[in-house]
Amino acid sequence: MTPAGLDLTALAGYLAAHRPELATGQLSATLVPGGRSNLTYIVHSGDLAYVLRRPPLGHVLATAHDMSREYRVISALADTAVPVPRALLLCPDADVLGAPFYLMSRVPGMVYRSRAQTDGLTGERRAGLAYAMIDTLADLHAVDPDAVGLADFGHPDGYLARQVRRWAQQLDRSRSRALPGIDELRDRLAAAVPGSGPARIVHGDYRLDNLLVDPGTGAVTAVLDWEMATLGDPLADLGLLLTYWEVLGAAGGNPVADGLGPQAGFPDGAALIARYAARSGTAIPNLSWYTALGCYKLAVICEGIHYRYTLGLTVGDGFDRLGAMVAPLVAGGLTTLED
Repeated sequence: MTPAGLDLTALAGYLAAHRPELATGQLSATLVPGGRSNLTYIVHSGDLAYVLRRPPLGHVLATAHDMSREYRVISALADTAVPVPRALLLCPDADVLGAPFYLMSRVPGMVYRSRAQTDGLTGERRAGLAYAMIDTLADLHAVDPDAVGLADFGHPDGYLARQVRRWAQQLDRSRSRALPGIDELRDRLAAAVPGSGPARIVHGDYRLDNLLVDPGTGAVTAVLDWEMATLGDPLADLGLLLTYWEVLGAAGGNPVADGLGPQAGFPDGAALIARYAARSGTAIPNLSWYTALGCYKLAVICEGIHYRYTLGLTVGDGFDRLGAMVAPLVAGGLTTLED
């Protein structure tokens, strides 16, 4: 059966015209589970296997699912210390599959999404996973955007204030119910925007389950899901990671970050930040504001996915539970600002 959102006949025709070496046999595909935004498929053609990424079905927020940005950033990082899949093909024509898409190589590795996968690991292996995750983030932030052709990849001036405005605008496009405290969180963030240092490449959604990891060595084999990458303040990536690791990580069994964090035997956030500081050679300031921004951003993203779910426009499992994550994220953001 062809998974939703992917017309294999149309894809085969496009590949035959543009990259015939990628269509050497009859195409088949499976939807990769776990994604909450852009859709990811493993496509098989004869002996070949590669990955296709496209935006979600329906109610796509402006600028939030730009395939060309993902394709450009993984292309630019190909020869850096940051492991990424090999970019194969970008199709900007929405008429082929109903939305732009791109193809990238399939990289071997495991995605650690849940405690069911990690509870059986030794404490040393869990620490190794966490430190490989944070080392890779430090390596990303060490990349000079100019040196890899990404000088114009974003507008870093005013990045943090613009992030608050952007997510507020995205929320307004998906707002369909009362969300106590979320506007207070927005206003408090907007009133206390910190200054930023030199701009770096910001992943925008950096977390353990956006990495492929070699289960034998614990090395990161690829960083995935670059849909929100831009130039900006790298501390925003750290704050969001702490949101996943400690704010959501404490809520075991949730569909966003299934209990992966210090309560699951991993190093705590302070240890991760100390590791990042040592790897990058920079002192890290208090990250409360950045973590609260991460809470706000994730709350808006969860609400947007919840809204698509109510319209029947989601593909995959777990979407029925994402709306319930908005309230704890808002509460976590407000508490973090108090700290």
